[in-house]
Amino acid sequence: MAPVTLRKLVKRYGALEVVHGIDLEVKDREFIALVGPSGCGKSTTLRMIAGLEEVSGGTIEIGGKTVNDLPPRARDISMVFQSYALYPHMTVAENMGFSLKIAGRSADEIKKRVAEAATILDLGHLLDRRPSQLSGGQRQRVAMGRAIVRQPEVFLFDEPLSNLDAKLRTQVRTEIKKLHARMQATMIYVTHDQVEAMTLSDRIVIMRDGHIEQVGTPEDVFSRPATKFVAGFIGSPPMNMDEATVEGDTLLLAGGATLPLPPRFRAVVADGQKVTFGLRPDDLYPTGHGLHAGDASAVHELTLPVSITEPLGNETLVFIQFNDRDWVSRMLNPRPLQTGQTIAMSFDLSRAHLFDAVTGKALGA
Repeated sequence: MAPVTLRKLVKRYGALEVVHGIDLEVKDREFIALVGPSGCGKSTTLRMIAGLEEVSGGTIEIGGKTVNDLPPRARDISMVFQSYALYPHMTVAENMGFSLKIAGRSADEIKKRVAEAATILDLGHLLDRRPSQLSGGQRQRVAMGRAIVRQPEVFLFDEPLSNLDAKLRTQVRTEIKKLHARMQATMIYVTHDQVEAMTLSDRIVIMRDGHIEQVGTPEDVFSRPATKFVAGFIGSPPMNMDEATVEGDTLLLAGGATLPLPPRFRAVVADGQKVTFGLRPDDLYPTGHGLHAGDASAVHELTLPVSITEPLGNETLVFIQFNDRDWVSRMLNPRPLQTGQTIAMSFDLSRAHLFDAVTGKALGA
């Protein structure tokens, strides 16, 4: 059993505090992704868990044991780095088995564990090659194999796919998902790529400026963002958002346009209150060319001009002029549209979001 618990975890560099007393419980065998913009503290948090950064305050528990003062080798963790960190003069097999050799394990045990890891990652035919003879994706799988042979309780991944091209990222991402299903180990994965976080993890931890903004399943953070920051960070393209004022049963947007106030928010806002209105591209679409809620009364239609389109094959992103700027929508079952053409657009207000203009927290969630 290897749950990981962070209690009031703090990291300071001199007078500068970069991680501000965060709390997090990672369950045994859970896959957690730490995601956020550069400088949010996610890699620093991972390195503290690994023992590569000293803890300035709070505690880290692995398997129920406080590990603050333990060196990395005593924490029963393995870490996969962004840079592969393979020894160029060693073969794949030697790289994978090196940590076991240093630990004094027998040649037979090393050979057995390397073979098992090679089978899991389809590296058997590459064991005699050196890193210079491998592709980027193969090198990253070797780095993963080196972590597997140690049979740790916890795997830590620090942006392992950031050096790979788009196709290889998809392939290796699949390998990591298969690895978790097969190993059933606790995994903590740091990335700035929300697609990696959404597709790989059981739960996502979204960080900002050294704080945790929200922890939840991919569905939670996408459909029920706790803050305006989360709403804008998760989702591609990002959520359409605009400042607004509540006026009775109407939202007056900052640019002068109006939309009906969705009924579910009427009990949680006051007349004259300043809010941020948000609607995802999936919930704004050319009429008849999207997925809408079962309640037809929640769909508000406006005729608006097209600014530009981005065809993506099975869907098209449509930028429309609304409230003095471009709003992006997602059109399923694409049909040709021309710049400047006016079309009927459906706003599915049953899926709208409101956030407090001061605190940024979700309203009516």
